[in-house]
Amino acid sequence: MQIIEKHVGRALVIHFDNPPVNALAVGGGLVQDIERRVARAQTDNSVESIILTGGSSVFSAGADIADFEGAPERIDAIRVLMQTVENSKKPIVAAIGGLCLGGGLELAVAAHYRVASSTAKFAFPEISLGLLPGGGGTQRSPRLAGAAKAIDLMLSGKAISAAEALEIGLIDRVADGDVLDFALAVAATGLAGLARKSGQLPVPADLADAIEEAGHRPRLTDAGQKIIDCVRAIADEDLEAGLKLEADHFGELMLSETSRALRHAFFGRRMVARIPGGTRAGSRPVSRVTVVGGGLMGTGIAIALLNADLAVSVVEPRPDALAKCRAGIDTSLRRDADKGRISSEVSERRLAALSVTQTLDEAVESDLYIEAVFEDMGAKRDVFEALDRVAPPDAILASNTSTLDLDAIAQFTARPASVVGLHFFSPANIMRLLEVVRGAKTAPETLASAMTFAKRIGKTGVVAGVCDGFIGNRVFEEYLRQAWFLLEEGASPQQVDRALEAFGMAMGPCRVMDLAGQDIGWNIRKRRAVEQPGRPYSKVPDLICELGRFGQKTGAGFYQYPDGRTPQIDPLVEDLIVAHSREIHLDRRVIADGEIVERCIFAMINEGAKLVGEGIAYRPVDVDIVYLDGYGFPASRGGPMFYADQIGLSRLLEKMQQFEGGHHGWAWEPAPLILDLAKKNQTFGDLNR
Repeated sequence: MQIIEKHVGRALVIHFDNPPVNALAVGGGLVQDIERRVARAQTDNSVESIILTGGSSVFSAGADIADFEGAPERIDAIRVLMQTVENSKKPIVAAIGGLCLGGGLELAVAAHYRVASSTAKFAFPEISLGLLPGGGGTQRSPRLAGAAKAIDLMLSGKAISAAEALEIGLIDRVADGDVLDFALAVAATGLAGLARKSGQLPVPADLADAIEEAGHRPRLTDAGQKIIDCVRAIADEDLEAGLKLEADHFGELMLSETSRALRHAFFGRRMVARIPGGTRAGSRPVSRVTVVGGGLMGTGIAIALLNADLAVSVVEPRPDALAKCRAGIDTSLRRDADKGRISSEVSERRLAALSVTQTLDEAVESDLYIEAVFEDMGAKRDVFEALDRVAPPDAILASNTSTLDLDAIAQFTARPASVVGLHFFSPANIMRLLEVVRGAKTAPETLASAMTFAKRIGKTGVVAGVCDGFIGNRVFEEYLRQAWFLLEEGASPQQVDRALEAFGMAMGPCRVMDLAGQDIGWNIRKRRAVEQPGRPYSKVPDLICELGRFGQKTGAGFYQYPDGRTPQIDPLVEDLIVAHSREIHLDRRVIADGEIVERCIFAMINEGAKLVGEGIAYRPVDVDIVYLDGYGFPASRGGPMFYADQIGLSRLLEKMQQFEGGHHGWAWEPAPLILDLAKKNQTFGDLNR
């Protein structure tokens, strides 16, 4: 962290540098140092203007989020900096290169003139952390860009280009060539001195209409509503009052459970990227990948890889499946081009990087091979024995298995050190999570390469050990177990789904399994019934499968799907469930939504604690990120283990003891880790440090 100060003619250049993203850190003293230098320049007779710059790649990605973990008053130093900049008697030009986000954008709008490189990007992403711009952004940006445009920036969190920022008035010029040289030229002409202070600009003409329209946005969060409240305060034309309201609202949001959960997830994604246990191995570069299996999962994986600009070969022995795979990839990439997500040139380049073949022998040699065939050990064996024969000696061999024993799969080759699990989540080109499974003989270099690969393709890689289901599906098994028991006891599919969706889950369990395909879960349950006879499931989902109702793909599962996608309640299913309860001599009862949520979510927490205790998951946050990025757990609750800390482990144990006295109470044996932490008055969060 440093600041380089230099005089260029009558201009003072203040270049601040805080790698990797030039965060405006209060704890590290950068914010205070910039403020002191701006204040000192006010009495320096050799200085006529001031240039603030963060360099060519990142002006500033915003405040240091670590500063938000203290008292709200801690970030007052940022507000002091903004006021000092805006109140400067000497014109201040922000020379913006690259990213200009959050607090960095607030610093820019507090300046008197803004010039940017053509590649600069601008955004207020605070809402993604359950916050609002807290350094004057809600008061200054609407005066500059108009209320509607500024509100949209703050509520969406999306980035805009330099050209868009210029069009709406957020910046004043786009630089020709070097942005610092351009800013110095602007300062030398005296043009910057003509700019007005953004906080003193008049009330935007569209304020009332913009406030009205914003208030009708769907799914408006607490942070979103407070952003609108702050912008509304501009109508009073009192900047000081508006800034105070903004600071008060920011402090409330910063202390809220929602923002703390979202910040936990933000830091958690960084934490899980670091392989624990002292692994410091280098990674092998991956530029070409072969995907073995051209079904739904293989197709999605191939699209994800092509979107990361990798060369991809798909091997699929069935001609009809291969043609369908190729067509699906083509459709996906061309649709992205048609919708403007990528250019037609990029689409064509990515399609040209794809090759398809019916045999491994015909495929081009690759750095990484990903097996994506049916979830059957015999099928996996065939693939890995073939890979052992044709893959280059230094290639990584990966299995997309979701539940099978990776160590057993690795034994199908003569090089188990090169074998790793890469469990993608469907649809693989969309879902963010990638479970990276570390086998007993997986080499550190192989694991490091897999994690680097995850980052390369834009996925959140989370390392998991080997067990049935790894992290995600092993926890999901207990979640589903309770959901199916609740159906036996008196709940309906729609009540279970409704209660958990109201809690915040992206989709209830009955709808999830209808979407995934009920036959997938059925096959897993049949295998586990043999392997784990002491942990029975309800027979309700099996009875539905026995009717050939496998979900959306067959037009019926727990629900009917007349149009192929919209669930409708089916009386036949309700009758089937009631009859089953009668058959097992269970008196149905009225079940509250609260019990549904507690039993399903607490079962998730308990199994997550067992995984951490067994070392399958390295840290509680690993479980959280798996569930946030792979299973639709509500981001505002931070993941199951974070949520457990908010509940309190003592209360969690108390509720679990109550459930032990109910139907299938054996499932509520507390994880030893929960008992240990509760005894020591510690939390799961303590284990993430």
